[in-house]
Amino acid sequence: MSSENGQQRAGGSDASPPEQLALLRDAVRKAKAPRAKPRTWRGASLAKQLPVARVVVDKGVLHLDRYFDYAVPEELDAVARPGVRVRVRFGAGGRTVREGRREGGGLIDGFLVERVAESDYAGPLAALAQVVSPEPVLSPELLGLARAVADRYAGSLADVLQLAVPPRHARAEAAEGGTPPAPPAAPEPGSWRRYGRGADFLRSLASGGVPRAVWTALPGPQWAQEIARAVQATLASGRGALVVVPAGRAVTRVDTALRELIGEGHHAVLTADAGQERRYREWLAVRRGAVRAVVGTRAAMFAPVRNLGLVVVWDDGDASHSDDHAPFPHVREVLELRATRERCGFLLGSWTCTVEAAQLVESGWAAPLVADREQVRAAAPLVRTVGDGDLARDEAARAARLPTLAWEVAREGLRHGPVLVQVPRRGYVPRMACAQCRAPARCRHCAGPLAGQEAGELRCGWCGREESAWHCPECGGFRLRAQIVGARRTAEELGRAFPAVPVRTSGREQVLDTVPGTPALVVSTPGAEPVAEGGYAAALLLDGWAMLGRPDLRAGEDALRRWIGASALVRPQSVGGTVVIVAEPTLRPVQALVRWDPVGHAVRELAERAELGFPPVSRMAAVSGPAEAVADFLAGAHLPPAAEVLGPVPLPVTEAGRPRRVGGPPPGERWERALVRVPPGSGAALATALKTAQATRTARAGGDAVRIRIDPPDIG
Repeated sequence: MSSENGQQRAGGSDASPPEQLALLRDAVRKAKAPRAKPRTWRGASLAKQLPVARVVVDKGVLHLDRYFDYAVPEELDAVARPGVRVRVRFGAGGRTVREGRREGGGLIDGFLVERVAESDYAGPLAALAQVVSPEPVLSPELLGLARAVADRYAGSLADVLQLAVPPRHARAEAAEGGTPPAPPAAPEPGSWRRYGRGADFLRSLASGGVPRAVWTALPGPQWAQEIARAVQATLASGRGALVVVPAGRAVTRVDTALRELIGEGHHAVLTADAGQERRYREWLAVRRGAVRAVVGTRAAMFAPVRNLGLVVVWDDGDASHSDDHAPFPHVREVLELRATRERCGFLLGSWTCTVEAAQLVESGWAAPLVADREQVRAAAPLVRTVGDGDLARDEAARAARLPTLAWEVAREGLRHGPVLVQVPRRGYVPRMACAQCRAPARCRHCAGPLAGQEAGELRCGWCGREESAWHCPECGGFRLRAQIVGARRTAEELGRAFPAVPVRTSGREQVLDTVPGTPALVVSTPGAEPVAEGGYAAALLLDGWAMLGRPDLRAGEDALRRWIGASALVRPQSVGGTVVIVAEPTLRPVQALVRWDPVGHAVRELAERAELGFPPVSRMAAVSGPAEAVADFLAGAHLPPAAEVLGPVPLPVTEAGRPRRVGGPPPGERWERALVRVPPGSGAALATALKTAQATRTARAGGDAVRIRIDPPDIG
């Protein structure tokens, strides 16, 4: 074989070499060509035009919250467009520079923001390592919104983009996008006529207007159909719409209402539990313009809807609307930013009314959209109360923890349909209240909740001051008592009281979506109430003090929201719908439920918070972490002159194996929290000061980090 090969080589050019030698020569020939190596692009020529790419890298630390310049190789010139996902080398420093190009460092993901002719950086640039996909997923509008959200919440742009842009899925990206369907016809007002200016609101949307409204929905299941009509009116004007609801069950109801009203193909559903491929496919359909309306949960607030004409948020008081990841944005605030930046309509709807919603109306930013009292009385159930005096005289209540009135209403309701029983969620931390009138005991300095200590003294849970001479401002009493915690055996006791009736439960372990309209007892925790076919015949709201006694500024507002949320599922009073609430009838939230006046309750709460200087009238930030870290952070932060620091106070220690509260310390660690509040108009200055101090701290080597949360939902 060797001789034969030698003869062939000596025989001239007509002899054909073996296949393996041909492959080797071809490889050598290609190696000699001036070609860049993958990911380093050493020796590669740069793009002729706009050879510098500005990239936001996927690093959430605040001292790196800026753009970084990279060189654009000529081979990536066509695909390195603004908005695409890229991979770059990061962290090499200036140690390794070859042929005028920086090399080394680890590969990291990022987004290409823009192409420029020259870099502001005077040193050598590293080259883009890779364009992950030519799909431009970061539009200028989405980039601007993410930047505004990061600045408002003292966070980094990279963290917001992680919330705004879903992870890539190649198969979903390869699918071709369709064309958007023709706009539907403008809808009839339908049930919107029940509200004073409801028909005008729809007409404004259909004609291309940008109305802003705070909508207090009437009880009943029509709210989903009413949102669908608002979306249809917006689509009829040739614009897009975005609807954000707190949970997947609400998404299903709005999705069903839209399909029934305008058919398939007009909207996309974006939820976290849809799976990566489906979620990214739906998101791309929205970005490419194939779909002009979106319904989804919290992550959908950043959906890239084209020509946005309306944003809708339902039940903004639900805790699910506040993101659990840094920088902890709230859906309501993000959609307010979108409505202002993109000049689109805004609709904030709920059966109740939050203090923030009342402030939007009082400031004139949005108009109220409410029904008159006759419509409210026609749609709401009858609400009856059981107070402390009734419980003290009620032998049945002492024996079975079910008052006689509640037992009679439940028995009568079971003759006509299901009865809902709302039981407070277990695990609230007891605080102190007046033994005579049960008004929560609060600090005279900052109005924070007072808690009993092991030594017997009272101490504020916000500012940490000791209270030695407390007296009740409501009734003048001096005696204190611990608040009620939660009912443990409610479902079991109801089963004994009504042995022939089926008992269904809905809660953390299993949340029911709907229940039949046949007689049954449905025991549910707040927020997990299923919808009954035809509505509930009655509802029992037990142990109201378990929610009113929460050590939080929003305790009364949140209790009323949960009570109204359950009562709105009950049939109207005209057909026998009745609600019994076990709570002191003289308290403001209970009276608001009896009168079905959530707006009046929110307006009064807003006035009190303005007097005390609490959110949303003022801006507040929570700074938490190890004691020394919090003290060092506050000492180094250049806070606005009008800033007031409350605390710090210790946070409850999270036991190993127990669920961790949002914003709480890691299991076993002892943290403290300080509250920083500023007057109206200083919120941006506070966020900037905290962000600068945090960036300075993270840039230093060593030291414990602190957690910053602007406008925390729970400051109790």
